Amino acid sequence: MTGEPERVFDPGLQPERTALAWRRTALALAGGSVVIMRILPSVIGGVALVLGFAGLVLALVVLVGSHRRYRRQHRALTSTEPVVLRSGLPVVALTAATLLVGVLCLLFVLLRG
Repeated sequence: MTGEPERVFDPGLQPERTALAWRRTALALAGGSVVIMRILPSVIGGVALVLGFAGLVLALVVLVGSHRRYRRQHRALTSTEPVVLRSGLPVVALTAATLLVGVLCLLFVLLRG
């Protein structure tokens, strides 16, 4: 033994790729929200602005949450302390919000047609 510490994790950059994927998700949410605020007010009125701002808030929550999760994972992977498992609540919340937006869009299309 040379006295050097063992590598705790595989340096394959998995946490970095996951963090980038969540940043892209936040960017897509923000972009979609801006499009909603730009195009839909002429169709559904002020509700579009509320939906757009809600989407921007959700994008900010996703971005901040993903950054915190990345830091926590990186710290856990580079230390020798035991890893504490966290819940998948952010993923469930984002999935539920996306499903809700999809259902609202479907209802809008069906009721308007």
